[in-house]
This record gives sequence, structure tokens and C-alpha cells, in this order.
Amino acid sequence: MPTSFNYLNDMKKTVYVGNVPIGSGKIKIQSMTNTPTRDVEKTLTQINRLADAGADLIRISIPDEKCADVVDKLVQGSPVPLIGDIHYGEKCALIAIEKGIQKIRINPGNMSDAAIVSVVKKCMEYKVPVRVGINKGSCAARTPEELAVACLDTAKKIEDLGWDQLVLAVKTSDVRETVAAYEYLSSLSDHPLHIGLTEAGVGEMAKLRSSVAIGSLLLKGIGDTIRVSLAGDPVEEVLFAKKLLHATDIDESYVHVVACPTCSRTCIPVEEIALQLQNITENVKKPLKIAVMGCVVNGIGEGKDADFGIAGGPEKSILFVNGEQKEVVANDRIIERLLAMTEKYCYDE
Repeated sequence: MPTSFNYLNDMKKTVYVGNVPIGSGKIKIQSMTNTPTRDVEKTLTQINRLADAGADLIRISIPDEKCADVVDKLVQGSPVPLIGDIHYGEKCALIAIEKGIQKIRINPGNMSDAAIVSVVKKCMEYKVPVRVGINKGSCAARTPEELAVACLDTAKKIEDLGWDQLVLAVKTSDVRETVAAYEYLSSLSDHPLHIGLTEAGVGEMAKLRSSVAIGSLLLKGIGDTIRVSLAGDPVEEVLFAKKLLHATDIDESYVHVVACPTCSRTCIPVEEIALQLQNITENVKKPLKIAVMGCVVNGIGEGKDADFGIAGGPEKSILFVNGEQKEVVANDRIIERLLAMTEKYCYDE
């Protein structure tokens, strides 16, 4: 089921996408389908996979009228609100709005002012929020500040039409530029922000680059929705976004397995034990910290903020709870005792 998390900044305006609030103190995870939108069955299958993985909002591309014509079926079959991604002309947007799309994303870099006005007026009529999403590659801006100003200029034009249900985004494929653009944008606007690094790439490097950009912003209280843009199966975007919220401690509803880096004093298989605990608690949505420390020299002290943990010894190890020794455990029973403690903390009321 979709999830939402505590957030650092509750001073933003609130925009509702369907029944999902953006900017009200909760970070929302987004992703985007990559199936042919006109193929309702395939697209709904992917939408449901994304929602099951934890997506709160899902964007669909609407490149032509055939795609716009099936929006009502997609909205009806989706467990989460859908966002229509629109480029160039306004006709697809107008159809999608009438068909029930719950938010429209426009890119001012490739839409005329007249087309934007037409879309905004239809959004006002149907009470549909707008995301002003500018990418550096599609506009004349050359600096992060210029990118932010371009976004704000469009937002001001929309506000002048009488519509303030806006979410703003300024993306580049450069980590430093992305962070700088959002910092500047955040300093000048109280609209909710959708953050992410566009065209991040594939594999581990794409995840690392996205983590640096998005994580840097989140730790400064910038960002109300996030998308980790990865080439490939979009479900991986959602799963990694959840891990990113864990890593920044913004979402604390998970089991954090702490493990020492090991050294010559290490007496127990730290990595093996920690991985086993991590695997069995992967789907537990409860704030809990378990420490696996390789020796007793610093183990209990370094793991004192954990709910419970183990500090390894040559033949016997110390099981501790809230930094206090609980019992001495033979090393061949470490896993058994930790699993029992995990079961107790995770599932006992």
C-alpha cells in the first residue's frame, strides 16, 4: 500500500492531488509508468505494481489523444491519484482533465503561453492542481538561479490567472546544479516542491547520484514529493526512494540494523548476522534499531542507542537491551537469541 512519511518542514502550502496532500508535512513518493499509456491493461498492471511497492502518486505520459482518451479508465482502475504529463500542445491536457486526471504536469519550456493559459483555465474549472516542471534541457536557462526564476515566472503567470494550486520543480541531470536550483527556488517560494535528479542513468551510479542530490535537499527541509529517476522498471524507483527516506531518517518506520565496520578484534561473523537480520526485517514497518558489534571493547557503548544488540566475544557474547547487559550468550546461539528478540520487538504488542 502507498506510504507517507514525516517531514522536516510544515510551512509549505498544501495542494491536494485527489485525496493525497502535498506540502502538509508529509513526503510523497512518485514514479512514472513506461508502458504505452493507450494500452490500458498493461498500464494498469504497472500502476498497481507501483502502488503495491509504495508509490503515493503516479505520473503517466499523455503524448497523443488516444492516450488522453483512456485516462478515465486508468483513473478508475488506479489505487492512487494519477498525474498527466503534458508537453507541447494543450489538446491532450484538456481531454485528460475532462476524463478525470488528478494533476497536470506542464513544461513551460516547450509550451506556448497561450497553451498554458488554456490548460490552466481548464484546471481551474475542474479543480485540478498543476505542476510547473521545468527541465534545463528544454529552456533557455543556463544557471541554477535562472532555472528557478523561469519556473517562478510561469508560476506567477498562473497565479495571475487566479490559480494557486501549484507544485514546482526544476530539474537538471547535474547534481550540483539540481541542488543549487532547488535551494534558490525554495528560498523564494512557499509552493510545494517536487524534487529529483532527471536523467540520472542506470544502475548503482544513478542511485548514488540521485541519493546525493535528493538527500542533500531533504536534509535541508527542501522537497515535498520525490522521484528517483532510473532507466528500467519504475518499481525500482519506488523501492529505492523508500530506502532513501530511511537513510535520511525522514522515514523512521523501519528496522535499522547497525553493524560495526569490523577490525582485528572482531569475534563473530558481523556481516553474516547483520544481513540475516536485515533480510528478515525488510518488510517490518516499525521503528527499531538492532546493533551487531564484533567485540565487547566498544560494542555495548557504541550500540547503546539501539533497542537491543549483540557484542561479540571469543566464545560467548553479550546480549544487551537499551545499552544494558541482559545475558551472556554462547556464540553458536547468537542468531537464535537475536531472532527471538527480533520476533518479540517486531510482532509482540
